[in-house]
Amino acid sequence: MSTVRAKKHLGQHFLNDKNAAQRIVEALDPKLGFSQVLEVGPGMGVLSDFLLQKEEYETYLIDVDDESIAYLDDKYPQLGKRLIHGDFLNLDFSQYFGEKMAVIGNFPYNISSQILFKILDERQRVVQMTGMFQKEVAERCTAKAGSKEYGILSVFLQAYYKVEYLFTVKAGAFNPPPKVLSGVIRMTRNDREQLACDEKLFWRVVKAGFNQRRKTLRNSLSGVVPKDKMSDNPLYELRAERLTVDDFVSLTNEIANCL
Repeated sequence: MSTVRAKKHLGQHFLNDKNAAQRIVEALDPKLGFSQVLEVGPGMGVLSDFLLQKEEYETYLIDVDDESIAYLDDKYPQLGKRLIHGDFLNLDFSQYFGEKMAVIGNFPYNISSQILFKILDERQRVVQMTGMFQKEVAERCTAKAGSKEYGILSVFLQAYYKVEYLFTVKAGAFNPPPKVLSGVIRMTRNDREQLACDEKLFWRVVKAGFNQRRKTLRNSLSGVVPKDKMSDNPLYELRAERLTVDDFVSLTNEIANCL
């Protein structure tokens, strides 16, 4: 098999810029202590070629596409069981990986949010992620409080990871070219083992705040806590996009005491 057809329904846009591929791989930092790296959606292996040159860690590949799996199995016969035919979103990490591992990929843009939330679910194991997303999504991941891009995804990811925007990749670097620019980000696990509040309530507060982001929190959170139980905390007078992760933690604790 000499090539793999990019499939629209899988959101495939194969990276063919080797310089960009090498930069993505080099952004991983094995000094963080991981010895396993999982590449998601390797396609024809442009990232894999660089990953498999590394001796600091073992590389695993996962792809849901039958054609890609057949191509990669022929290209990298040494992988054996480290070539996983399956859906990353349904992967049982405990079957393959130890306490510390990293995730990398030119991720399918149509499921980028699901991929990020899957990594969040595995945050005790995934100490770093480096990958490519639609530029708009990459900017949302890295946005700071006060910016128009800052939202639910920004807060959730930044609660547990240091998130950095690394570089932009133009459409011509892919086959077929996407209709958008792409952005590469790196997420590195921070020291927060768990939030200093009720995490389920935290998720509710963040989601409710951003679901009506044009309103102040005193109005947008009225479905979480009745207005007559809200204090005169000045955070209630702000819109959700103005609050940092720590602000949301503080507000969640105050709300928990009201319920």
